[in-house]
Amino acid sequence: MKVGGVDVSPERLAADFPEARRAIAEADRMLQEIRAARQTSAPPASASAASATSPALGTLAAGDLSGDVVTRGLKEALGKGLERALAQLGGDGGFLTNIAVRIPMPGQLTVADGLLRKIGQGKLADDFVASMNHAAEQAVPAAAETFAGALRQMTVQDAQKLLQGPDDAATQFFRRATAATLREKFLPIVQQATAKAGVTAAYKRVADKAVLASPFVQQEALDVDGYVTGKALDGLFKTIADEEKRIRQNPVARTTDLVRSVFGALKR
Repeated sequence: MKVGGVDVSPERLAADFPEARRAIAEADRMLQEIRAARQTSAPPASASAASATSPALGTLAAGDLSGDVVTRGLKEALGKGLERALAQLGGDGGFLTNIAVRIPMPGQLTVADGLLRKIGQGKLADDFVASMNHAAEQAVPAAAETFAGALRQMTVQDAQKLLQGPDDAATQFFRRATAATLREKFLPIVQQATAKAGVTAAYKRVADKAVLASPFVQQEALDVDGYVTGKALDGLFKTIADEEKRIRQNPVARTTDLVRSVFGALKR
């Protein structure tokens, strides 16, 4: 792919920048872990025999899907949804060009933002917003390994409960299980990205310009890295919830026989 005549494809970037090559390899490895977690191997014969005698789920149509089948089908569907969410948000523009998750100017700076635009300094504010969103995009791929672990640890009981829950039941499960860990993983990545991109310096310029433009504007302390990390997590889980809802409500989104059998058996 070329932008302005310059080849910015992953292959070209990997060839030119060793750091980019390592990042691409790491992202690929993490996605493989998610795929492995959702493609659980078939259970041994003893487990199949035991599950065959277990009662059917109360809200499932007659088909007597075993708990193991439900678990494997849900893991497969969720794994695919997680892959899509990470791919959407983890690339250039994943946050910035997606209005649903775009990280806005912090509330403390809304007045400053308006003043800057009035005095022809809108680009300063736009650059600040863009740098925050790009920092979030760099952090998102780090979620793959954590999500893969959460998928592996999902039990039959978890799967049965989640399948029968609301359209975002699995997303809520992932948020409870992973949010604290993801925050710890995201924060240093965001800190490094914001420092490299000069986000904090951009924030200070925004605040200083606003103060100069109006004596009524006061500078407020703002943890830019904490703000970006929180918004990155919000955007990630919102995208996962959208993917989960799509799979539950749209038969076309169920791409394998296993997923179709599990979600198609639900009575709505």
